[in-house]
Amino acid sequence: MTTKKILLSILLIGGLFSCSDYLDIVPDKIATLENAFANKNETEKYLMTCYSYIPAHHEYTGNVGLMGADELWAYYPGSEFDPWMIARGQQNTNNPYMNYWEGYRGGKALYKALRDCNIFLENVEDTNKVPDLTSTMRQRWIGEVKFLKAYYHFLLFRMYGPIVIVDKNIAIDAPPLEMQKKRSSVDEVVDYIAGLLDEAYEYLPQEVTNKTEELGRITKPIALTLKAKLLVTAASPLFNGNPDYTDFTDKEGAHLFNAEYDQNKWVKAAEACHDAIESCKLNNIQLYTFHTNDRLSDTTKIQMSIRNSIGEKWNNELIWGLSGRAVNSLQSVCMARIDPANLGNMWAAQERLNPTIEIANNFYTDNGVPLNEDKTWDYSGRYTSQVAGTQERFNLAEGYATAKLNYHRENRYYANLAFDGSVWYMQNSPSRSDENTFTVKARMGQPQAKLGAYNYSVTGYWPKKLISWKFVLSSNSSTTEWFPWPELRLADLYLLYAEALNESDQMTAALEWIDLVRERAGLKGVNESWTTYSTKPDKFKTKTGLREIIHQERTVELAFEGQRFWDLRRWKTAATVLNQKIHGWDIDQEVPEAYYRPKVLFDQEFVAPRDYLWPLREESLYYNKSLVQNPGW
Repeated sequence: MTTKKILLSILLIGGLFSCSDYLDIVPDKIATLENAFANKNETEKYLMTCYSYIPAHHEYTGNVGLMGADELWAYYPGSEFDPWMIARGQQNTNNPYMNYWEGYRGGKALYKALRDCNIFLENVEDTNKVPDLTSTMRQRWIGEVKFLKAYYHFLLFRMYGPIVIVDKNIAIDAPPLEMQKKRSSVDEVVDYIAGLLDEAYEYLPQEVTNKTEELGRITKPIALTLKAKLLVTAASPLFNGNPDYTDFTDKEGAHLFNAEYDQNKWVKAAEACHDAIESCKLNNIQLYTFHTNDRLSDTTKIQMSIRNSIGEKWNNELIWGLSGRAVNSLQSVCMARIDPANLGNMWAAQERLNPTIEIANNFYTDNGVPLNEDKTWDYSGRYTSQVAGTQERFNLAEGYATAKLNYHRENRYYANLAFDGSVWYMQNSPSRSDENTFTVKARMGQPQAKLGAYNYSVTGYWPKKLISWKFVLSSNSSTTEWFPWPELRLADLYLLYAEALNESDQMTAALEWIDLVRERAGLKGVNESWTTYSTKPDKFKTKTGLREIIHQERTVELAFEGQRFWDLRRWKTAATVLNQKIHGWDIDQEVPEAYYRPKVLFDQEFVAPRDYLWPLREESLYYNKSLVQNPGW
């Protein structure tokens, strides 16, 4: 085949089945599949190639969930990260941001990943190949790659909705018309991914036994948890009876969305969540609890349990940690200059990813109910300030004036966020305890105030959750402990289960799983909290009210983990939530009365239904005439 014909065949399908780049796994650089699957060692390299397409969810430039919604903001211009451009309303069809269909503008080439997965399976499933591979290892590797194939399809489905299913590779010399594949319907895609995960499950080990070398490799609990997340997503309003897409068809008139709501999808999702939880129990996966330092107050211990459910590497809450996606540079981007001896080190503590007031307002009061529902909390006076006393010393800087918004908040507020007047306990605390430890004082003229035109918190908040408690600043550098990105963790699964139970009319059962997550955060259960403290004491007794509680619980528990971006879309609430103004504090002010005036940083615009799904690049539609664009684009 001529070079010109090969190029044409790739372009015809919009990059869908581009040639697999396996040159890096062949020792002598000879691009032959015989070499790639000649023996166990070379085949394992190809296995790692299949893993290599996992998106960089540990990086703010590679995880649209981190900066694509309203949780984290940055100074502008100067911080034009591709994911953030989506939050700023600059998505387009000419060259889409975070293009995972073809691998442009910060996205991974997931269709190329699927081609490589298929090549691996075609060769390893053939027992006449890789003769030195044991049958047990062969089955395990097949299971891992089937999972990866399902995972890449899931990522595409979550972004684009109806996608092209790549069950088998098309020969590179196939006729052009054979390459022009059309998109499958949402239900077909979900059934296909679920089936792949079922197949993978049968081949996968229950747990990784070689923890020195194989942590992060796929196990049965990982496969079942992804299936649970898939089915909850498919049962959600975006994909389950969405009237906005009633007329969304392919070029042959086939409907790509089922316009009829099906509650049984929630029942199946709940069953999948239950199966995943049971499998996690077999691996002793449980909600993480911090036990390291007996010198800490009970308050700080609770907050360390929350922080280290993310920041302690390979802790027992992780279902799937991305071992090749360790959180390291992200910590520097989030860190504040809290060490009094190194206040000028704005390069190791870059302060560039900043929580918004909008996300701060989502955290509960210390009574475990929303700010605007707590009948004991001064909601109207939340932007006024007062001086913190001794009783607040584990959360707030004693003797320092800070906003009333920061008083009497739940432990997850203080564990997830740092702000002007907050306490920030670290392992290298000057007092070796949470008494007289690091604090943040960020008003103009204070130690953590803005230093210059670059690297500062534009909102006056810092995402403490994303930083290891072992982070240490020096005069011009830093050290820290990396941890794997928590792609799947147990608290997320518990809340998915609660959501599926509520939507399938099992509200009482749903409360159990919400309350387990709340208990770790030091809160009373939903029933007790709402009955005692809320102005809406019966809210949790209806499906609609409990749904609202579950949504807020997920926002709080999973803050800064890249989940809210996808939740807002599958719930179809993004059109309301992301059509609001983004606020931060007035960080250039010296006195509390001026500093604690919410300042508009940006006025977001979310166009529905267009922005619920990613656009396909226009050039892809030109080369593949069977593809149709998503509605609104």
